[in-house]
Amino acid sequence: METESTAPELHVAPSPHLSQTGQSTRRMMVDVLIALAPVTAMALFIFQWYAVKQLAVCLISCLAAEALFTKMRRQPLCLNDFSAVVTGVILALSLPGTAPWFVGFIASFVAMGIGKIIFGGLGMNIFNPAMVGRAFVMIAFAGLMGASGYQDAASSVDIITQATPLTAFKQSGIGLTLSSLFFGLTNGSLGETSALACLIGGIYLSLRRTASWEIPVGVLVAAGIVAGIGDLAAPGAAWTALHHLSGGALLFGAFFIATDPVSGPLTSKGKFIFGAGIGILVMVLRIFSGYPEGVMFAVLLMNGVTPLINRWTIPTPLGGKPQ
Repeated sequence: METESTAPELHVAPSPHLSQTGQSTRRMMVDVLIALAPVTAMALFIFQWYAVKQLAVCLISCLAAEALFTKMRRQPLCLNDFSAVVTGVILALSLPGTAPWFVGFIASFVAMGIGKIIFGGLGMNIFNPAMVGRAFVMIAFAGLMGASGYQDAASSVDIITQATPLTAFKQSGIGLTLSSLFFGLTNGSLGETSALACLIGGIYLSLRRTASWEIPVGVLVAAGIVAGIGDLAAPGAAWTALHHLSGGALLFGAFFIATDPVSGPLTSKGKFIFGAGIGILVMVLRIFSGYPEGVMFAVLLMNGVTPLINRWTIPTPLGGKPQ
């Protein structure tokens, strides 16, 4: 009589292996939403109804797009992991509040459809979904994506009639005080105005280990070095390295966009290289391109390089490389 074997069945998968078994996708997404709370609150304070409208459009559209495209692929619907909510909030905060509703609507469907579901869903996308959606509307509706490109005569929000700090400096050489950039009393996309709010949320994410600290450190160090070289080349300029680090979407991108664990590298060394690449590209695009800001393009370009970074930074196995 044969007896069944009671030996345990082992399933060995390729590395990296999960080291925090209590860290679920939903828990990570909740952490991101908590970290985004200061940025969102500042956007609501500065842009009022414009922020409410953009957040509502992107949230509802991202959830609807996730449900539609998941059903089309005959995959189980899982909206309660909050990944679509996070994409919607980050996308909304990356857009100017004055952009018409259909810009956020189209960006959301592109983000979820082309940026995420077409690759197989959560965890399989190559590029950051929110930036895929933003890049599409940036190219398709360039005239509507200027932060002061649309004004409502009945609005009491005076700040939206101003040019963004980077645009004002690039076009007219006009600089702003560091305090305005730090506290967020400027125009721009909803999530990029307040350096303080981005730092509070970003530090929380890093302490929670939801975001890898190597990436934002790499971004800020590399951008700071390039901007510092610019300071040495043009001493006394109205826009200094501190202005570059505090202004625009650099901090928002470093903490909330570049740290996407799916589209970023796996190793600590690779994450720092990834962040440094973003920081350098942002500064190159700001200084030499026709765009005043370069975070979106920098993140997408480095997302494309991520497989190579992973290959370059794979640690040597115990016992040496196989012959």
